[in-house]
Amino acid sequence: MRRVLLLAALALAGPAAAAGRTRLTVYTALEPEQLDPIRSAIEAAVPEAEIAWLRASTGVLTERIVAEAGAPRADLLLGVAATSLLQFEAAGLLETYRPAGVEALRPFFRDGVPPYTWTGMDAYLGVVCFNTEGAARHRISRPSFWRDLLNPALKGQVVMPHPASSGTGYMIVAGWLQTMGEDAAWAYMDALHENVAAYVPGGSEPCREAAAGRTVAGLSFDMRAAAEKAAGAPIDIVVPVDGTGWDQEAVAVVAGRPHLALAKRVADWAVSREANALYARSFAIVAYPGVSDPAPIYPAHAEARMIRNDLAWMARNRPRILAEWRRRYDGRAAATP
Repeated sequence: MRRVLLLAALALAGPAAAAGRTRLTVYTALEPEQLDPIRSAIEAAVPEAEIAWLRASTGVLTERIVAEAGAPRADLLLGVAATSLLQFEAAGLLETYRPAGVEALRPFFRDGVPPYTWTGMDAYLGVVCFNTEGAARHRISRPSFWRDLLNPALKGQVVMPHPASSGTGYMIVAGWLQTMGEDAAWAYMDALHENVAAYVPGGSEPCREAAAGRTVAGLSFDMRAAAEKAAGAPIDIVVPVDGTGWDQEAVAVVAGRPHLALAKRVADWAVSREANALYARSFAIVAYPGVSDPAPIYPAHAEARMIRNDLAWMARNRPRILAEWRRRYDGRAAATP
């Protein structure tokens, strides 16, 4: 109930629609600091639109959108995981629409299987935020491979996102399952569970915990790690040598809503070079080529270590994987998503 009330509060927080503008309700999992610049840019490019954000973690949004399937409330999904959008596509919740200018984007950011319903914005990948000061105190070696997190010295020193509430958490788990094979991956997670202090609701939280020195290893995503390191946190950004899972944030128009034409114009803006330049302020890997300019602290090898990822498999198997994950590990969750 608390989660529902929080989402309702976010939905109602925007001002009343300005005269002559049409309010579009946009569900998003973008980071909070991204919302105002992107809203301002959309409203400048599409002055007939007023953007009312409803922001929550990926898993929470996914559950909400599925629950609202009979009476959708969102006009547009922007900054939502492509794996979630594939679920919605399969359920018939998305409008078939190919935004203007999409041909300019890098190919793996385009919906490759008809009907065309979503377009990628940016990609994010799983990393370990490794606190070097805490590691030195506990005499813990820097990990290079995922298996290094099984070091007994890390017992109680690992924090991970809960995969049901966090897109980052699910992305990391799905990456292990794809690269290790399911039996080996579940055996790995059983062993890792012995070192995990908590499974937390959001993908940024583990890195913040490591950055603050409250844990040694926080499993998170690349750009949160880069932001914490740029702010002076004593962390190394570890992109495991054996490859890491990834997902992409994407945009899609919700089917059956009253303002489809206006939502499509916002989707056109969302794939533009201008929009991608805004995404590049927060993400190193964006859809429009030649736009990204990551800071020197960003690991140069990060994109090369992204696994061969099957987004459709991730979407199709999400309910099964989460049910098994909860059965095994939910007792140590910091909060029930």
